Amino acid sequence: MRKFTLSCLAIVISLIFGALILWLMGKDPVASYMNLLQGSGLMEKVKYSGRQSMFTDFMSFIDAMTPMIFASLSVALALKGGFFNIGVSGQMLFAGFTAHIAAMFVPSRVVVVIAGLLAGALVGALIGWLKSRFNVNEVVSSIMLNSTLMYLITFYINTFYINPVSRQSKSIVADARLTLSGFRWEGLKLDIALAFPLAIVTALLLQWFIERTTYGYEIKASGLSPNAAYYAGMNVNRTAMLTMTLSGGLAGLAGVSYFCGYLASIQPGSVPSMGFDAIAVSLLGGNNPLGCVLASFLITVISKGSVYMSSRQHIEPEIASLITAFILTFAACSAILGRKKRRGA
Repeated sequence: MRKFTLSCLAIVISLIFGALILWLMGKDPVASYMNLLQGSGLMEKVKYSGRQSMFTDFMSFIDAMTPMIFASLSVALALKGGFFNIGVSGQMLFAGFTAHIAAMFVPSRVVVVIAGLLAGALVGALIGWLKSRFNVNEVVSSIMLNSTLMYLITFYINTFYINPVSRQSKSIVADARLTLSGFRWEGLKLDIALAFPLAIVTALLLQWFIERTTYGYEIKASGLSPNAAYYAGMNVNRTAMLTMTLSGGLAGLAGVSYFCGYLASIQPGSVPSMGFDAIAVSLLGGNNPLGCVLASFLITVISKGSVYMSSRQHIEPEIASLITAFILTFAACSAILGRKKRRGA
């Protein structure tokens, strides 16, 4: 309950700071925040183009939120085990790329999900092995793998898998894509996120795993104090491997729902910023799986609605990123204050 209160306080303070900046720019903060909701399909716009409505925007919002849920769950699980998985972006990219290649041979959504899950888990396992075997800091190894994977995948895409028109990778086949793009319903054209139910189920299963299983208890114990876990008879190295493998697998699911769902292709030469935004989401959600779902909702409202806010208020879309940065800052501060208060109690 305390974490929830601190997270709510961080959100309120962040929105106040964001409103202050908008006011200093000569913009209406209330109208700007309403535009964020309208751009996310949570409020009705003044008008819509053909075959679109508030429901159309909302379904697109759900499509954008799905990979964020997986990515934040990946960060949250790693933090529970005492690891800072800053390599979620690289794991997402590798998983999405692997799933694209797998779909070339077997155009199936099930194959895409399994391929991405295994690819992300493989990278996570490598980070965990380096940590447990050679005590390589996971922040260093994951950041280095971000760059290594990006350059390798960029080389392959530019050499063998490039679309000469878009200069991105070739698009994944429709039968393997995790988003039903342009689905017609009641005269509307919708983007249906097929992986969204999987994201919700995964969050529930992860909550159960952490709170109700022996392995989940060992992950939490090792995260709080590796030495105490070791003297209690736990295999700390095995737990480290398990934690990072599972975290990488969740990042892999984020990658396939992003690159094989929300997007249908991969932009060479870059890693998805969502992997870094997921850190803010996880902190805001108190590193709790269900909290991550709620925090993903909020952060996606800001990121998804920023385009519409920018067009209506004639302000830079980076203002939305600034609000997200405020949330990250105050969420981190509230977490520190919460720890100090517990120690003083």
